[in-house]
Amino acid sequence: MSTSEPPADDDEPRRGRPRDPDAGQRILDAAVQVLLERGAQAMTVDAVAERAGVGKATVYRRWASKDDLAYAAVAALFDQEVHVPDTGSLLGDITEVFRDLLQLTTRPDGAAFFRTAAVEAGRDSRIAELYRVTLANRLMTSNVIFDRAVERGELDPDVDRQMLFDWPAGILLLRILTATPLPRPEDAEEMARLTLYGFARR
Repeated sequence: MSTSEPPADDDEPRRGRPRDPDAGQRILDAAVQVLLERGAQAMTVDAVAERAGVGKATVYRRWASKDDLAYAAVAALFDQEVHVPDTGSLLGDITEVFRDLLQLTTRPDGAAFFRTAAVEAGRDSRIAELYRVTLANRLMTSNVIFDRAVERGELDPDVDRQMLFDWPAGILLLRILTATPLPRPEDAEEMARLTLYGFARR
């Protein structure tokens, strides 16, 4: 009586077929897509594996659980280069920052990113910490803009930079979570002027 062998995993090295070096990135990309579409609660390893074109064993070889994979996907979403403009004025710099932000949030995947990050931060303490660290790093990056503004005499050196940084993101997140229409990229300068009112030195 012959016995059938279990199907070989698609990532397992076999004679004449080396391990797929791109499988990990494909899985992570697929996890990001599924996470944005469904959220972490509804995300399944089966769906990610199918989207990535790999077997479940290939996924579990790299991430021990669905929660670990969801965390990696959120971390990948946060890992984006931040553009620091230098227009020569605080108003111009803040306008460019807001325009970039609004271009992201008005895209379906951008709004899904903010919504997913907020929801998952409340569900997973690791993601909450990742959220805090990412925002802190973004503030450190933005400090370049604020430092230049202080040197030019446009900004009081004692201004609460954390509040200046937080409030526009808070407004956008509130509107995303409540399905309220978002400002458009062309509203960036108006938002910048509102932000600087009461902060900018006159």
